[in-house]
Formats: sequence, C-alpha cells, structure tokens
Amino acid sequence: MPDPTSAILDPPTEQCILDVSGMDCASCVSHVSKAAASLPGVRKAEVNLARGRAVVQFDPDQVAPEQIASAITQAGYPAKPQGHQHDPAAAEEHRLHSQREHARQWFRRAVAGIALWLPVELMHWLLPLLGIHPAHHGVGWMDWLAFATSTFAIVFIGGAFYRSAWKALLRGTSNMDTLIAMGASVAYGYSVVALIGALLGRWPLPHLYFMEATGLLALISLGHWMEARARDQAGSAIRELLNLTPAVALRIRADGLATSVARSPREGEAPSEPSSLPPQPTNVEQVPVSALHKNDQLLIRPGDRIPVDGIVLSGQSDVDESMITGEPLPVLRQAGDEVIAGTLNQTGRLIVRATKVGSETALAQIVQLVETAQNSKPPVQQLADRISAIFVPTVLAIALLTAIGWYAYAHAHAWEAGKTWATIAQSVCSVLIIACPCALGLAVPATLMVGTGRGAQRGILIRDIDALQHAERITTVVLDKTGTITRGRPAVAGIVVYDGVVEDELLRLTASAEQFSEHPLARAILDKARERGVPITDPDSFNYEPGLGVVATVNGQTLIVGNDALLLQHGAAPNVHHIDDAHRSIVHVARKDASGAVNRLGALLIDDEIKPDSKAAIAELHRMGLRTVLLTGDNADAARAIAAAVGIDDVRADVRPDQKAQVIRELARGGPVAMVGDGINDAPALAAADLGIAIGSGSDIAKETGGIVLVSGSLTGIVIALRLSRATMTKIRQNLFLAFIYNVLAIPLAALGLLTPLIAAAAMALSDVTVIGNALLLRRAKID
Repeated sequence: MPDPTSAILDPPTEQCILDVSGMDCASCVSHVSKAAASLPGVRKAEVNLARGRAVVQFDPDQVAPEQIASAITQAGYPAKPQGHQHDPAAAEEHRLHSQREHARQWFRRAVAGIALWLPVELMHWLLPLLGIHPAHHGVGWMDWLAFATSTFAIVFIGGAFYRSAWKALLRGTSNMDTLIAMGASVAYGYSVVALIGALLGRWPLPHLYFMEATGLLALISLGHWMEARARDQAGSAIRELLNLTPAVALRIRADGLATSVARSPREGEAPSEPSSLPPQPTNVEQVPVSALHKNDQLLIRPGDRIPVDGIVLSGQSDVDESMITGEPLPVLRQAGDEVIAGTLNQTGRLIVRATKVGSETALAQIVQLVETAQNSKPPVQQLADRISAIFVPTVLAIALLTAIGWYAYAHAHAWEAGKTWATIAQSVCSVLIIACPCALGLAVPATLMVGTGRGAQRGILIRDIDALQHAERITTVVLDKTGTITRGRPAVAGIVVYDGVVEDELLRLTASAEQFSEHPLARAILDKARERGVPITDPDSFNYEPGLGVVATVNGQTLIVGNDALLLQHGAAPNVHHIDDAHRSIVHVARKDASGAVNRLGALLIDDEIKPDSKAAIAELHRMGLRTVLLTGDNADAARAIAAAVGIDDVRADVRPDQKAQVIRELARGGPVAMVGDGINDAPALAAADLGIAIGSGSDIAKETGGIVLVSGSLTGIVIALRLSRATMTKIRQNLFLAFIYNVLAIPLAALGLLTPLIAAAAMALSDVTVIGNALLLRRAKID
C-alpha cells in the first residue's frame, strides 16, 4: 500500500526536452549534463549527442526549463526548451536544418583545407622525384609556401576550434576542440620558431610541420562532415515516421454534409442506380493539422494520409497501416472502425471524427517512445561518459609527460636541439590529436538511433536500453492466450442447456449478468444476444471476481457466470454433463435459489480464432533455442488444445491475474523470462518478468506497460524484436570496444613517436566515421 505521506515528502517532478547545439564529443555531453545538474531542483539530465537533445527531470517549484536552457547556454552549448505544444515534425525539421547547415560548414572548411594542404603535400613528395629541389640549404620557396597556406588554414579553418577552446577555457573546462587547437598550435608554433631560428642562423633548418598542421585541420574537418552525414542517416527513421503526418487536413465545417441531389437522366441515358457512396461534404476547409481539435470531422480522400487518430463516421476504404503496424497488407476500414494518424487511405473516401490530435496520437506516442529509448544509456555508456569527463585533462597531462619523457631521452642520448624539439613537437601533437573522445560519445547513441528506428518502422517499439539488454538474454517466452496467440475477438460458437432450459433464456440471463463486464468473453456473449435479438436487462447487482467470472442479480435471480471453479466455490455440485468441445472456452452458468442451492443451467462455448502466424512464430522461437509457455486463466482443456495447435508443450491454465506474477517468478529461476500479454490484464505478470512484451494496437500505445510494444499484435514481432535486440546490443559492444581500444592503443603509439600528426588526424576522423558506420550496418541486419 503506498505511503499516504509520499505525496508530501516527494517533491513534484516534471520533464522538459531541450534542443542543444555545439556538442561534438562525449566530453561535451558531460559538460551539458553538469551544467543542468548544477541547478537546484534538477533531478536528472540525460543528454543525447547524436540527436543534439537533453531530457531533464526537474522540480518546477525550484527551477524552470528556461533557466536550465540558460545554464547550458552559458556553459557554451546554445540550448532551447521545446514547448509543451511543440510540433514534433517542425522541431525535427528545425533540428535537421541546423544539423545540415553545420555539416555544410564543415564541408566548406574541409574543401578549403584540402585545397591548401594537398597540392603543397604532393609537390613536397613529387618535386624531388623529378629532380627539382626547392631548397638545398636553408629556407626555400616550398617552406614559405607551406608557411603561407598553413597560416591561412590556422585562421580560416582553425578559427572554429580556437573559439570553442577559448570559450571552454573561460568556463574553466576543456573539450575536444581544446585538444585539436593545442595540437595544431604545437605543430604550427614549433614550425614558426624553427623557421625563425633558421633564418637567424641559430640552427640548421629542421623538419617543419606547417603541412601537418594544415593537413590535420583539413582531415578533422572532413571527418566532422562525414560524421554529420552519417548522423543524418542514423536519425532517418524518426524523420520517416514524422513525415507520415500531413501538414494540412480537410476539415468539415459545422454546417455539415450536403444531401445527394438526383438529376434526370439525359436523352438515351439509362436511369442511374442509387449511389452507395456517402453524401459529399460541401463545406470543407483546408487547415493546418496543428489547428485540429477533438471531435472535428475530416474528409480523407483516396491517396491522403490520415492526420489524426479517429473513428470512421461514413465511407469505406482500404487503409495501408504498414508504417505503423508493420503489416504489409492494407486493412478494410468502414463506419465504426478506428483509424490511425499517419496511415495511408488507398481506395475510398472516408469521413473521420478526430478522437486524438497532436501529441496524443499513436504516431506521436511512437515517436516519443523511440526518442526516449534513444536517450537511455546502459551502465557501460554511463561509465564511458564519466571517463570522458576527465578525459581531456588526462590527455593534456599525458601530452606534458610525453614532452618531458622525450626531452629526458634526448638529453640522455645527446641529441641535437633541432632533433629533440622536432620529436617532442611531433609526439605531443599526435597525442593531442588522436586522443579526442568523439567515438566514445557516439558509440551507444548512434547504435540506438538506428536500432530503435528500425524497430519502429516494423511496428516494434523499444522503450529503453534496459529492454534491449534483457531481450538478448531471454531463455523463456511466456505467452498469454486471448489476444496474444488468438485474435482476441471471441465469438459464441455453441450453447449447451440443461434440464429443459431454453437457449434464448440462458443467453438472456447470461448476457444480462455480463452486461457490465469488460472481459472479451463477456463482449462475445453480449454480441451473440444482440445478434439473436434477445432482450438484455440491467443487473440489480454486479460483482466481478478476477480470473473466475461474475456474480450478478437479474430480476431478483442470483446468477453465477464464469469458469467451473467459480461455480464450485459458490456451492455448485460437480458438473455431470459432458461437454465434448475441449478446444473452446466454456462459460458455465448457474442460478442460486432462495434456499442457497446452486443449480447449473447450462454453458456457452466460446471460440477465439488463432492468429494465422502464431504457429510459425512459436516454431521460430523454438529454433532460436527458446522455451515457450502458455499462461492463461482459461480452463485447462481449452488451453491445452490451443497450445497443441501452435506447438507449445508447457501449459499453465486456470491461473488468475494475481497469480500470474508468481508463476513468472517461479519460471525465472531457470533463466530470464519474457512475458507476452495485452499490457492491461497481464500488467502484474509483465512487471514481474525480466522483459515485458505488450501486444498493442495503434490506438492504445500509451496504455501498454511492456518494455517492448508490438503495435501490430503479430507474434512474429517477438522474433523480430529478439533478433533486433541481439543485433543492437552486439553493435553497441562492438562500438564501445572500438572506441576504447582505439584510445588505449593509439595514445601510447603517439606518445612513443610512432604516429605522425597527419596519421593521427586521419585516424581520429576515421574512428568517428567507423563507429557510426558500424551502427548503420544495423539497417542491413537480418531480423526477419
């Protein structure tokens, strides 16, 4: 029972999303997190480098989103909170525009850098091969050309790095640009000093690093451009989802629909048949989707995308829901059916009443779930972020130790000054350049962007990284029956009566008793009563007993409707009537008389069709080495028949909802367990399992409680989700390994003088692209 004082003791918490620009590496992520967390009232800050976004939980009584954004901006990373009513598509478009402009800036710098560096570098290597020596002794024209091009590169290309590093220094912090700026400065500064000393005759002209300074700025800029392009591809899934919602809609004004007007046939023309189409709307206005409200009536023409979640009022059409549910075939939608925002109307015209608009639609919730998953981090990434927070100062210390070490080594071996300082400059520059921690910050977010995005395109919503981690370790999959293995639309297939009771009377009493029940079997009984035209009476009293059935009073008669255990519990004698229909659910009906005796009146046989792909999906789970268990509150005979039909050997039947969690805990002793259910009746079991997989529909995403939601309801989604989770976690581990091993191995090599600054710059740029490129390979992973 919750503590009644908790509402007083626990401060209120709200969440805001901020768009943050200027982040380039894991160190930047750490600075943004610290800037937000430094404010009183901020509970938690999660920063997504790949998306340029921060999700902050805060106490609204102590701090406002604008103050959090201001603190992050003052830390050097311009931030802006998204409003509660923001348009996700517009926000994504703005983010994409900013990201692409950022990429174009890096492209211009890269082109300028390569134009300044590559011709000089080629001449440096090719002219001696042609017998041309720009300078035999002293300073030659090639040295002056390298000086001029490098100076221009330092100012034009390096300006962005120096400005960023300077701002970080003013805040008492450091970032990736600090390392790049210092590396370029070491190479350029040493070369300037060496050139001046040679001109003054203080020492012979040593090797100059002007071209290296230009080259490393060019290569790093090229790497940033390639990284920005790769990030764009990694985030394409969310954009594709957001683009499903049209910008405008056709709203029918309040004065309604016009009536059809018949015309007389022309001479020689046969009289026309009465039109079966609904009347055409005459008062239609085109409005932005953001201006729509609940209960607005909308005209959806063939070829239009549906802008809201709603109910079809009139018309009939095939609707393509593949981008939401993953189902390839269109589904028929007609009056009374629900439609989902973002789906494509194909053949007919529909009039739809809006039930959910804006951020309430299933599509908006799907996007929100995907973005939430992309912001989550596994423990190993949190460790990487903590390492990155102290990474730059550590690298600066390593660079200083490298300089001291080489100076001591040169002094011990009596090196001449030119060779000593050239070696120090090369090694220190290489250490500073190659140690940039970009790859660490991109390893997990880039992979999650691709993995969760691909899942969303297939109707598989992954709520967070924990769901992925649990999914790849699952050994047992437990499945509910109704609505999971079966379609969840049961229908009365037969009525059995005892001792002269009339079928319609039994159906009338049962439907009246079940009238207030929300159970799928109760709805099937009510549908059958309406189909036969049987009158239904409101019960005088109604009591629902979870997992058993109902006890209700109808016209003074106490009726007991449910499974056999409920009747026995209320004193009914064991059933002596044989019902030869084991594969169907049985709803027993009894009446308690004034003396307290319970008499059986009959039973209703209810059939629920098995989903066409259930058997194939369960067979595939077995091929993956997973154990399957059927867990249901239905009777044992019906459960075993369904299990046998789909290939499940282990059956746990007659289990009440409050007992399912205990069964899950018992099964978990043999290894991690996934529970697959409808997300509402099975909530305790979903919560008790290592992984909850909720079978959902496009209209009730927000109600689901599983770590993974299968929007289409198809069990093949379980197979795809488990394969996707395994592939995603494999890529995450690969990327973290690549990022860590790169720095672990590369820094010592650079410190030992085994890497030149150019090689270091190229390797650093390639490390970022490699990490994102490896993540993009998820788009080709075989998960079907």
